[in-house]
Amino acid sequence: MTEAAGVPLRVLSYNIHSQRDDTAALAAVVREAAPDVVILQEAPRRFRWRQKSATLAASFGLVVAAGGLPALGNLLLTSLRVRVLATRCQRYPLTPGRHMRGAAYAECRVGGARFLLAGSHLSTDPAERPGQAAAFKRELAAADLPVVAGADLNEGPGGAAWRTVADGLTDAAAATGCVDRHTCPCASPRARIDALLVDPRITVVAYDVVDTPLTRRASDHFPLLADLRLPTAG
Repeated sequence: MTEAAGVPLRVLSYNIHSQRDDTAALAAVVREAAPDVVILQEAPRRFRWRQKSATLAASFGLVVAAGGLPALGNLLLTSLRVRVLATRCQRYPLTPGRHMRGAAYAECRVGGARFLLAGSHLSTDPAERPGQAAAFKRELAAADLPVVAGADLNEGPGGAAWRTVADGLTDAAAATGCVDRHTCPCASPRARIDALLVDPRITVVAYDVVDTPLTRRASDHFPLLADLRLPTAG
């Protein structure tokens, strides 16, 4: 089999349930996956969030790239193989009585390839979710760089918010025939509400919903793990 052209990148997207579960198992899961970049949902976002984010990253053998409190708990981490060139955070409009949510972005370089890493966690409220999806999608669509986006969309592929965010992007699960792999809850998986979406210029070499005894202890969501090939800058 011919190896896919481009620069390899291993990506992990993971809702870590605010670290309420087995944190030793969580660290073991990420270290075993050995990702180049990690997109986290429900990461530290409150008191001492900078220290907590740095400690979490260190437990994975990674460093903080962007996010935390400014992105309402969306956190981007990288290995030292990846150079972070620029970062920004986004906050969605607050609906009274609901949790404020947002997104994190990092422009990165690995080898001869540049890409935009993005992460978000949309609302559980079906009335609020479409507006957040549209706000997230505007940022992704405006990017000049190939996009690698991980998100807990809180709905399946048939939902309007999912369709909005995924429009024009490659669903890594669909590209590898894994649309029947549910992502949560770990105790009784029955929904695919977590997505890894990439620019069509990016090749999805492999994708997995990591279901192991460790991942069932580490969070209420399974992590999404993908091997990608990024186009080199021309």
